[in-house]
Amino acid sequence: MFDLYKLNSSYDEMIDKNKQPRTHCYPMYDRLLKMSPEEMEKRHAFAHGDFLRQGITFTVYNDNKGTERTMPFDFVPKVIPQKEWHQIEKGLIQRFEALNMFLDDVYHDQKILKDKVIPRDLIVNCPHFFHQVAHIDVPARQHIFMAGIDLIRDEKGEYRVLEDNLRNPSGLSYVFQNRYVMRKVYPELFYDYSVQSLENQFSKIHASMSYLAPHQNPDPTIVLLTPGVFNSAYYDHSFIAQRSGIELVEGRDLVVQNRSVYMKTSRGLKKVDVIYRRIDDEFLDPLEFREDSLLGVPGLVDAYRAGNVSILNGIGNGVADDKAVYHYVPDMIRYYLGEEPLVKNVDTYLCRDEEQRAYVLEHLDELVVKATNASGGYGMLIGPHATGEEIEKFREQIQINPSEYIAQPTINLSSLPAYKGDRFAACHVDLRVFIFGGETPTVFPGGLTRVALKEGSLVVNSSQGGGAKDTWVLQDEEVDHQEEGEQSHA
Repeated sequence: MFDLYKLNSSYDEMIDKNKQPRTHCYPMYDRLLKMSPEEMEKRHAFAHGDFLRQGITFTVYNDNKGTERTMPFDFVPKVIPQKEWHQIEKGLIQRFEALNMFLDDVYHDQKILKDKVIPRDLIVNCPHFFHQVAHIDVPARQHIFMAGIDLIRDEKGEYRVLEDNLRNPSGLSYVFQNRYVMRKVYPELFYDYSVQSLENQFSKIHASMSYLAPHQNPDPTIVLLTPGVFNSAYYDHSFIAQRSGIELVEGRDLVVQNRSVYMKTSRGLKKVDVIYRRIDDEFLDPLEFREDSLLGVPGLVDAYRAGNVSILNGIGNGVADDKAVYHYVPDMIRYYLGEEPLVKNVDTYLCRDEEQRAYVLEHLDELVVKATNASGGYGMLIGPHATGEEIEKFREQIQINPSEYIAQPTINLSSLPAYKGDRFAACHVDLRVFIFGGETPTVFPGGLTRVALKEGSLVVNSSQGGGAKDTWVLQDEEVDHQEEGEQSHA
């Protein structure tokens, strides 16, 4: 199965340049070698059937064959040694704290703008900056309840932040389902590893929500506000609500009276303290944002303004995960924390800058260009893989609206083996790590490893044909020592 495994210029997380398994991957590699192709195919089909039976789907909007698809799953996990994970944790908590301080600052005193660390016009003209929530004092001054930070590994294997997701990061349910299917279908792959458990994580998530309730309410009523069953992430919403022990509601289930939010129940109205919303800002309240929204709750922002309800994540968080603002996150870390970033950004060119724009326009065939207001792999040009027509189209768009685009070097994302029926192929991956606020920031152990199942593709988004893998964070370093002994013996 590995005979035709082709390494390229990217960093492979399982196989080194000598085509030998990396130390912490040796037991996994050994067990994969011992599985017959027939057994792999049988289990692969069973795993995908399990996802289908549970209704775990996602939406592909640009496919004329239909939009609802079962989440593609690959059973070769990403394995992260404990020492490596500790470094990731430290770096992401540092980033989480700086981003939260930035959000609190730009909606209050705007010191970072007055000190000209970040251009004022970049923030106040950002479509995700909402004056409606300026000067609102949120509980514990925490605007971020959940962050989904996307990491990649460059050609040297160094982790870098590709993107911050601070509005409605999705995918947490898939993390649990990936682990459930792995335990059920491939139990022997766990025999040689001590993997950090995902159990009790939802009790921590519930505690984080409760901590962010207004007026330090010791027993708050918490709900998850969903757009409804037709939303592409509805499975994610229902799974989180069920496992967290909170009510799943739609906008029509809530009403505002006397600047407080109430949930309609069979026994009458019940006051709501915390809303974990999975609805975009613009649709939350027709009195403040889009008048035509039927998804939100009239008067919700006024109740938020009065301090009678917490909305998680905070309204207006999108100003901090804007792709142009991303360029300044290292400066935020230095400004607010007085520290150097522990996890670096990917080098980024701002097309709003005349000199940087000139460089981008001259090297479009080498760069990745992204629209600052797009997500999910849409609105993106991957220069080395683009046609001349696509490049010229982006050139024109950049020249018309330069502030709406950023560019980055084309980084060959790290790769991991992915099952292809008769062989394993090196496919590119990234990692979405989830961080939760509360009394202290907590990094979820592992995260969602996304894989570009199309060989050679750098786009890992499920909406663009990507899939997912389980992510294992090792409990201790004993496995490393054990592996070294086994490898030398072999």
